[in-house]
Amino acid sequence: MEHSKRPHGSERDDRRSWDEEKSTNSHKRRRKSHSSERHHKHDKSLKTADSSYLDDRSTHERDRHDRRYVEEYRNDFNDADDHKHNRDDEKSHRRHYSKSSCQSRKNHKRKHKKHDTSHSSHLKSHRRKRSRSVEDDEEGHLICQSGDVLRARCIEYFSTLFKKNFSAKHLFRIEYEIIATLGEGAFGKVVECIDHHMREMHVAIKIVKSVGRYREAARSEIQVLEHLNTLDPSSTFRCVQMLEWFEHHGHVCIVFELLGLSTYDFIKENSFLPFPLELIRKMAYQICQSINFLHHNKLTHTDLKPENILFVESDYIVKYNSKMRRDERTLKNTDIKVVDFGSATYDNEHHSTLVSTRHYRAPEVILALGWSQPCDVWSIGCILIEYYLGFTVFQTHDSKEHLAMMERILGPLPVHMIKKSRKRYFHQNQLDWDEHSSAGRYEFMHCHDKDHENLFDLIRRMLEYDPVKRITLDEALEHPFFVPLKERELS
Repeated sequence: MEHSKRPHGSERDDRRSWDEEKSTNSHKRRRKSHSSERHHKHDKSLKTADSSYLDDRSTHERDRHDRRYVEEYRNDFNDADDHKHNRDDEKSHRRHYSKSSCQSRKNHKRKHKKHDTSHSSHLKSHRRKRSRSVEDDEEGHLICQSGDVLRARCIEYFSTLFKKNFSAKHLFRIEYEIIATLGEGAFGKVVECIDHHMREMHVAIKIVKSVGRYREAARSEIQVLEHLNTLDPSSTFRCVQMLEWFEHHGHVCIVFELLGLSTYDFIKENSFLPFPLELIRKMAYQICQSINFLHHNKLTHTDLKPENILFVESDYIVKYNSKMRRDERTLKNTDIKVVDFGSATYDNEHHSTLVSTRHYRAPEVILALGWSQPCDVWSIGCILIEYYLGFTVFQTHDSKEHLAMMERILGPLPVHMIKKSRKRYFHQNQLDWDEHSSAGRYEFMHCHDKDHENLFDLIRRMLEYDPVKRITLDEALEHPFFVPLKERELS
């Protein structure tokens, strides 16, 4: 495994600080508009998006009631309690979305909490008790375990499900039995549950901490997800869809259905072997379609990374790679979905200065020059490099070093961007960095054939420094790299 090529502890600290920044920025940007105002402001613009998008339904559309929804909690909140370890060695907290990750759990009998009376005084100092059966820890996380039940009282959910109008007198109680904890972070935790009202379907529920700023951020995320559900009810454009949301003793809970592994986790579990070029082509096209759909609807995702691109199913077959002299996994289904809309921002909303996870952050964000949809395109370019190499090339936690790495791969930063920035990273219009440092020249885009040439050309256009000159996703979808896909569709 090429564990040494992954970011180390300092990078993880940087990710954690970004997680906290996200929650703060989410709080700030919502001050501009309340939920009711937001609906009035954006519904009109969202509904006027290219109608041809929604008319051009893919053959992969499914019946809405059978479609599986994914839990899309933030991977960059990953392992907040164990920030001293390398991201590659964090097996106990790594988020797995697939049903296979919990397939050994067959019997899910109710387990009641047992408290050691000898430690009761200690527990009370770390828990804020609201009732005899529901407690939070000192950070606001809901204390829960396998066998516990989350109860939702929901009218709108059943009105949608059965296409009938139910009144307030029809009070439905939905019960979700917890069978496993999938992950925990600064925002809250994610649990796998059995929905006893939907054919014992397994779902994932994001349980947000009972802390004001996180609750507000969750409600903003819910509004974005509801808008996307309305715009694309069949999930043609591969944005994760929310099944429902409810409150459980002060905790906002968002319900999704399990999908497969994230693309990062699949690479990790495949010994960091890169994806084959043909698979990169299929995934890249789907990602561009999905994010282009957001851009046409005046949304910027702002936190694209391999952890937020999930396979619909991550079932695979094992084949022996004679060149690498090892077994490698080959996916059976290459369909993906984009997740994590917690930082998604509309064009007319407040734009936080800092967005994106470090390795996928565009230069205009680092230089504090303002940002819009092109910052997503930069992130996609970084993702495609990681898919091709099996690891990220911008392995740093420092902004100046990050810019130095960009220059070693892409050449000097444009002078007009340097002059416009107020960041003190430059001297005489040049990056103030030792050229003989560890951030040395790094080249990888060597053309082997026409397919590689087209892939590298697409990446270079996505990694254009100047966001004005950077390729748009409309243009990217017409790039020669994707011609083979279109030819197969026509044949």
